[in-house]
Amino acid sequence: MSTYMIVYNLFNFLMLFLEIFYWGMIIYFFMSWLPGARESKIGRMMSKVYEPILEPFRRVIPPLGMFDVSSIAALIVLRFFMKGIAAIFTIILNSLA
Repeated sequence: MSTYMIVYNLFNFLMLFLEIFYWGMIIYFFMSWLPGARESKIGRMMSKVYEPILEPFRRVIPPLGMFDVSSIAALIVLRFFMKGIAAIFTIILNSLA
């Protein structure tokens, strides 16, 4: 297998992982609107994954009433991170082609 294919497959795997993580964060965000959803077994599991990511955002951006704006900021930052990773891999893949 060529170096190009290894990097290409790594890129696809990483982007798939980040896309799943992104949509999971959106689901976790909407779970805050449902009473008791975050206290369920799935909610507690998702809390272990997403709360360490959201905590630094919550320290900087306090909640506005019952709205947690820090989650939206984290989603925006994650999307920019994904675009940056895609740009880096595009440069790497173009140099290997």
